Amino acid sequence: MATLSDRLDHVLGAKAAGSLSDAFDMRTVEDLLRHYPLRYATQGQPLTEEAPEDGAHITVIGRISKAELRPMRQRRGSLLKVVLDTGSGRGVDVTFFNGDKVKYAVREGARAMMSGTVNYWRPGQWNLSHPGYLILPESDTEEPMLTTVRGGGDLRGIAQSAKGAGGVDMSFFEREFIPVYPATAKVQSWEILGCVRQVLDQLDPLADPLPGDVRAEHALMPVGDALRSIHLPESQSDIERARERLRFDEALALQLVLAERRHEVSGRTARACPPRADGIAAAFDERLPFELTEGQRQVIGEISADLSREQPMHRLLQGEVGSGKTIVALHAMLQVVDTGQQCALLAPTEVLAAQHYRSLRAMLGDLGQAGELGAAETATRVTLVTGSMPVAAKREALLAAVTGDAGIVIGTHALIQDSVEFFDLGMVVVDEQHRFGVEQRDALRAKAKPGISPHLLVMTATPIPRTIAMTTLGDLETSTLTQLPRGRSPISSKVVPRRVHPNWVDRAWERITEEVGAGRQAYVVCSRIGDDEDGPAKGGKSRGADSGKEPPSTQAVLDVFDRLRTGPLSQLRVGLLHGRLPSDEKDQVMRDFNAGDIDVLVCTTVVEVGVDVPNATVMVIMDADRFGVSQLHQLRGRIGRGAHPGLCLLITDAAPGGPAMTRLEAVARTTDGFELSVLDLRQRREGDVLGAAQSGTARSLRLLSLLDDLEVITSAQELARTVVADDPGLVRHPGLAAMMHAAVDAERLEYLAKS
Repeated sequence: MATLSDRLDHVLGAKAAGSLSDAFDMRTVEDLLRHYPLRYATQGQPLTEEAPEDGAHITVIGRISKAELRPMRQRRGSLLKVVLDTGSGRGVDVTFFNGDKVKYAVREGARAMMSGTVNYWRPGQWNLSHPGYLILPESDTEEPMLTTVRGGGDLRGIAQSAKGAGGVDMSFFEREFIPVYPATAKVQSWEILGCVRQVLDQLDPLADPLPGDVRAEHALMPVGDALRSIHLPESQSDIERARERLRFDEALALQLVLAERRHEVSGRTARACPPRADGIAAAFDERLPFELTEGQRQVIGEISADLSREQPMHRLLQGEVGSGKTIVALHAMLQVVDTGQQCALLAPTEVLAAQHYRSLRAMLGDLGQAGELGAAETATRVTLVTGSMPVAAKREALLAAVTGDAGIVIGTHALIQDSVEFFDLGMVVVDEQHRFGVEQRDALRAKAKPGISPHLLVMTATPIPRTIAMTTLGDLETSTLTQLPRGRSPISSKVVPRRVHPNWVDRAWERITEEVGAGRQAYVVCSRIGDDEDGPAKGGKSRGADSGKEPPSTQAVLDVFDRLRTGPLSQLRVGLLHGRLPSDEKDQVMRDFNAGDIDVLVCTTVVEVGVDVPNATVMVIMDADRFGVSQLHQLRGRIGRGAHPGLCLLITDAAPGGPAMTRLEAVARTTDGFELSVLDLRQRREGDVLGAAQSGTARSLRLLSLLDDLEVITSAQELARTVVADDPGLVRHPGLAAMMHAAVDAERLEYLAKS
């Protein structure tokens, strides 16, 4: 017999266990049983007037009434056109693309089971394209065991996995639901199924970690029944009830981790920073040349209240591009400076760090000129630290940080280096948090005095999936700015399908010329620098990571710059900006663009965040399909920052109707960053909410959706917080502790402790 904690090599043998370990990092019985089916091949799909849904995966059984080999029209090869008579009054049309290879088995008169995806080529007419198939025995003339498996795809593999001493056990195909698992080229779905069946046959009865009263309150089945039903269901109800129980377990495991973390964080100490009526923050408020929006005033109040406590603030400030997050963050930093502490503002690029330095100095005026002639009495000093600064300037900036002369220190990753020390760091502000890992934020926060945790404020215009996940899970306090300050203009966006309408690209350059003629400016953004750069885009192409094929060429900024300034924009002043330019040259280009001495800035994504040129009204994004949803929204936010409306043109070679084009059309349809963040979340999934991955490729969530299962998450959150408040460390709840640690290992717990 076996338990959940048993090693797979002890239960399955070294060879099978080794394959599962290499492919899926499975080590224990529980690891395998938590690898849930992706879908189910549905036995005996009824073919009535209600046709199956487009994209549904179905399994049908019948007799082949027609099998005709036809040559392909567009290329060499043949198609096998098949009609499967299921006895329902209409035949199922089936197409095999490698007709010559399957015609020997898929022939008229044979009984067959076929499993594939429904495709509607025309309204009301559907087809199974290249399905998995199994040629079945004739029940009245043959034994129900076959020595030779004739078939292809999943069904053949499942039959092979059911092979016994006498051949193939066909009784498994009498099941109504046949599980199909996430698999790899080396470990197929049917091999996983064989291992799961072997483990379930040996599994001891499971002790349920959920107390009986909790199961009764939420109408949840026992965990042992759920694990069996998710893999080998007898009905659709089995699948739904099993998923309901296992989904709750996932939510509770995550909420237990987060509740434990909240309990631990509540014990940390920060220096309280209550507002002062006679401090620099109050003086700054009095000098503001414009009126704050109601939303800004509300969020400033929320942050001020957090800073006044002796527990470290841990708050996300999210708001539309241009909603005024910087002014809110500056007010918070000044409240901390009023207590004699320092603030660090971490920016992802040198361009943005320099932009923040200039804009904060400009907003503060003589309040930010401590140590200079004409400084206000309550003034502080604003200092910039970047990796490419001249040695003398950097030495001076570091000295200002370590002595406490600088109240606000702005920088890039250079702030995280060991050589940077603070006199008394009281607050860390992270701009565009998706550009920094938790490890980097933690390294900066560790520069505070021993025993003190600095307050933390992270800002974003479009929350990334992991941030939405953690926010939904109740792990971050959130402030949201939804109003745009006065002076912002609307932005319209259009997709330019270069492959379908190449002349529209020429019109884009004409549109820029018209805007410049009216006294305005434009950006042209490219996804890479040039052909000599290292990385996947080298040689003008980006290699497909999975397929090994070469996607269409991308436009390099150096090439586009040369082509535009000598071609369609030759009458305009065209500038160039990218990350490999020397720091002083980048700063000079941005100053020239700000001053209006450059009409069109051809650039990479160094302008993605923070760059503020109110006179820029047009942005053309080359190869827009190469950018993520959040990045497109950020880039687009660089225009429409003044009195004139903005126009963003998304140029792409993406196929019409494909996922990339659909994504671009969604971006063009709305400027609501929160709607776009949900789109991003649905496309990339929530990410590994208990680990370092942010792409969605590594997931600790298997069944739980943070968008669709809010009611389950809320119920689990209430239970977890109640349990942890009564039993920190879960000493009296060993079953729940085991559930929590199954969801998150020691390395991830350490990671979360730094968040």
